[in-house]
Amino acid sequence: MFEGQPKGLYALALANTGERFGYYTMIAVFALFLRANFGLSAAVAGTIYSSFLMLVYFFPLIGGIMADKFGFGKMVTIGILIMFLGYLLLAIPLGGDTFALVFMLAALLLIGFGTGLFKGNLQVMVGNLYDDPKYAAKRDSGFSIFYMAINIGALFAPTAAVRIKEYAENVWGYSGNDAYHFAFAVACASLILSIAIYYAFRSTFRHTEGGKTAKGQAAQPVEELTPSETKQRIVALCLVFTVVIFFWMAFHQNGLSLTYFANEFTAQTSKGLESMAFNVWNLVAIIVMVYGLFGFFQSKTSKAKLYASLAVAAAAVFLGWQYGNLPESTAVSAPIFQQFNPFYVVALTPVSMAIFGALAKKGKEPSAPRKIAYGMLIAAAAYCLMAFASVGLPMPQTEVVDGETVAMHVADVTPNLLIVTYLVLTFAELLLSPMGISFVSKVAPPKYKGMMMGGWFVATAIGNQLVMVGGLLWGAIPMWAVWSVFIGVCLVAAVFMFAMMKRLEKVA
Repeated sequence: MFEGQPKGLYALALANTGERFGYYTMIAVFALFLRANFGLSAAVAGTIYSSFLMLVYFFPLIGGIMADKFGFGKMVTIGILIMFLGYLLLAIPLGGDTFALVFMLAALLLIGFGTGLFKGNLQVMVGNLYDDPKYAAKRDSGFSIFYMAINIGALFAPTAAVRIKEYAENVWGYSGNDAYHFAFAVACASLILSIAIYYAFRSTFRHTEGGKTAKGQAAQPVEELTPSETKQRIVALCLVFTVVIFFWMAFHQNGLSLTYFANEFTAQTSKGLESMAFNVWNLVAIIVMVYGLFGFFQSKTSKAKLYASLAVAAAAVFLGWQYGNLPESTAVSAPIFQQFNPFYVVALTPVSMAIFGALAKKGKEPSAPRKIAYGMLIAAAAYCLMAFASVGLPMPQTEVVDGETVAMHVADVTPNLLIVTYLVLTFAELLLSPMGISFVSKVAPPKYKGMMMGGWFVATAIGNQLVMVGGLLWGAIPMWAVWSVFIGVCLVAAVFMFAMMKRLEKVA
């Protein structure tokens, strides 16, 4: 699956991996930090959380417009520098008073704007790699690999956040609230790694950066479309943007209501085979086995097959050793559940690519818009699981401890519920997110690539702002009803997508 891809893909993917690791380390504990450090209610913390996500995904529109004029590469570099400053400010422990809250909000604004300059434009550069006819047929698989690399960073982020927070508390003696800031500081280090990778391998993708050459000429020729063709493409993209709003509204509950559920309703310890899922290195071993098996069956030489076999065997031995040395019980913290989505993305990407590759050879591969519609149906199924399992659960409760209002743990639902829910949501994500980004990069009128990729992120931003619905409903209605709201929005979006399918497939 990695054969025939442009070299610049891997450099850009790794640069994004570093940035995403820092971002997801911060986001893994952010909602809990807001409630613990500032004593905010679930609704207020959810509003701040969703507003930050909205900024992160709204600013790419501005970043895209600026990049169409000044170049994608220049905006990526400036974005990393601004993000670094924002994370640096967020890492300063100032307590929980009003000044600290305002200071934090300023840091979030910088992170959001910096991400806006970086995120969308880096993805446009990935798409530009496939404007070369030699790589055009590899566009969807290339974005799947790129998306997988993002999730490699996200996979380790929850563990890093939890471990650095615990270390700051137990070894350095910081209070629980101040310890959160060390998790935020990890993002600063990851950005240094990201920019280092970007400039070390810049020669492999420099032709995609846009802007002007030293002689003042455009770096790449721009394909001309008629006004009618341009309008047709923009309308199709806007229809897709409308649908993804509702997907991200439901999907990004992983950092809010699903994290609240993990914190207040899910068992805080795990035993036996189930407990192995909460060690990130066990998940890495499973990933090695998956890729090793694919390598064995796809390799063309006996030497490559031998290496793949050794990798699978080593991973299997490691997992066996881990199982034989399991502790009596393993502590389960709420943020750690966020490692399962990126784990599934990384592990299932080669499976997804193999399935769609086989369908493509038979001429039966679904179009990108159809994959998006299927993704919405699968997302609805994930929340059906949550709704069914939540029937009869008590309402969320709070108590006052040392003058602060904190959430109570009111039930011990098996951790397997969230583990399976994240699996189903990941199936939906793999059908929607990388395929949607690939669709935008392919269909966007060449003169407006930055703006259209920004439009994708604006739709994501609106969806992220609507994430606050989970916080507003938390404790206001029964748990099964909270999840039913997300079932409804996903189903409505799927029906709309199927209704518009002919128009969308016309430009795909």
